[in-house]
Amino acid sequence: MTTFLQLHFLTSYPPACLNRDDLNRPKTGVMGGVPRLRIASQSLKRAWRTSEVFKSALSNHIGTRTKRMGIEAYNKLRQGGVGEEDARNWSKKIAVVFGKLKSANQDNPLNDLEIEQLAHFSPEEQSAIDTLTETLIREQREPTGEELILLRERHKAVDIALWGRMLASAPLFGKEAACEVGHAITVHKVAVEDDYFTAVDDLNRREEDAGSAHIGEQGFAAGLFYLYVCLNRDLLIENLDGDTGLSNNTIKALVEAAATVAPTGKQKSFASRAWASYILAEKGTRQPRSLSVAFLKPVKNDDMLQEAIQKLEETRTHFDTVYYGHEREISLPSESLNALKGTGNLNTVLNFIIS
Repeated sequence: MTTFLQLHFLTSYPPACLNRDDLNRPKTGVMGGVPRLRIASQSLKRAWRTSEVFKSALSNHIGTRTKRMGIEAYNKLRQGGVGEEDARNWSKKIAVVFGKLKSANQDNPLNDLEIEQLAHFSPEEQSAIDTLTETLIREQREPTGEELILLRERHKAVDIALWGRMLASAPLFGKEAACEVGHAITVHKVAVEDDYFTAVDDLNRREEDAGSAHIGEQGFAAGLFYLYVCLNRDLLIENLDGDTGLSNNTIKALVEAAATVAPTGKQKSFASRAWASYILAEKGTRQPRSLSVAFLKPVKNDDMLQEAIQKLEETRTHFDTVYYGHEREISLPSESLNALKGTGNLNTVLNFIIS
């Protein structure tokens, strides 16, 4: 039976623009018939995998997502004394292993060394590319077919293990994601506001023009967000080539990052850093379910966080009662952290999910 880890977070952000749409305004979504603030899962995952939490806990096990590996190889070859034409041809042979190359572009002479879509490279694959380029520099020759077998089916890139990889040109080397991340959404109705701001020129002596040197506008909003994360623990271990220790470290880093790391959008303007005020962690073999329905009717009370926690816990109990009320243990084993009441702690939650 598959073991699932389910994580529920409530995090309150002050006025912010953490994740923007194409109009430079905070992303939103309609739920329960009313507008809510939204943080896309892509934004959250990017913030977590590039965070210091991940880097310190999972050093040497984080992949690189890029289109530019061919350009990187070209630059290394040129720096190593390989001629321009050979460096271009050899780096193309390396890059095409990971995807279809772009067409030549007069505005960017190295454009045809990029692949068309982002590819996620494991550290093992990056190491293989580095070793190959060093060999080509040392021996001043083009790569052979056998040397261009650079993709690795088995590797220990934790971000690929968590969130998967799709390589259309080489599906054998794809990876099914072990972790599902929902879009964070506010538990209450939200109206996006506009910040009209100006900037003054320090060298303007106000002799001719006393006005501002710049005028701008920025959308923002504050909100209490619900976030749901579901992790297939067995698949994560499989994706990491059976390394249980690395899997446990990955799970702990994921939970800590989800609880403490905010997306970086407009951070310098809003300082909108926040830690989760409430975490509920569950584990078991039952079919997973989000508890977002707890907030289908938006929270309205003045004590918003307390009401949100109460709704979340009540919804969990009601689901367990109607679906598993016939069993002796109707609720999944769980641990929680409640910063509002000062109960529970992060270490207890982390130790519970890896036990």
